[in-house]
Amino acid sequence: LYFIISICFNRRVTNGGKSTLSQFLHQKIHNSCIIAQDTYFKDDFVVPVDSNGFKQYDTLDALHMEEMMKEVCSWKKDPHEFLRQRGLIAKDSSTDDELYVLIVEGFLIFNHRPLNEMFDMRYFLEIPYDVCKMRRSMRVYAPPDPPNYFDGYVWPMYLQNREEMERITSEIVFLDGLKPKDEVLAAVYEDIHKEIARLQGKAAS
Repeated sequence: LYFIISICFNRRVTNGGKSTLSQFLHQKIHNSCIIAQDTYFKDDFVVPVDSNGFKQYDTLDALHMEEMMKEVCSWKKDPHEFLRQRGLIAKDSSTDDELYVLIVEGFLIFNHRPLNEMFDMRYFLEIPYDVCKMRRSMRVYAPPDPPNYFDGYVWPMYLQNREEMERITSEIVFLDGLKPKDEVLAAVYEDIHKEIARLQGKAAS
């Protein structure tokens, strides 16, 4: 017997800390794994360019969402086998009374309705415009951002995608990305730990 909890983190503006949070939870939670939306980008040459010459990376069309959905569904069908095939648990480990946690991270995971409907817990890391712009300017990209890319494309798309997200779902816990990292990590872990304990108690009763 096992339970399945899907946890998603969403940060559509870069450098928000979603990967740090995901890795922290993965290390703390037994039988967990991460599926990251960033690994499903299409090849650069097929990503369209807008009228300003900006690559349209911040849209679902820039991602292989069908492949991502297949991976999530594969985990959900048999999480124990999913982990075993990837060497994340011992081949002879038991499935008795086990609880499995899938951590899905990305920047448009709430905007893809079929994927969003699979989540049991949703977290969104928020960081204001000025901090996001500063952090992005300090990061080196290959290829580098073209002039005015953040103000002309990244931030407007973030606002557009967030508005769409809030129309799709309201069951989101918003996290303050300006708080100390340890404080945010501890709060989310406590929240998830309580849910795990609740499910395990329900199974034992």
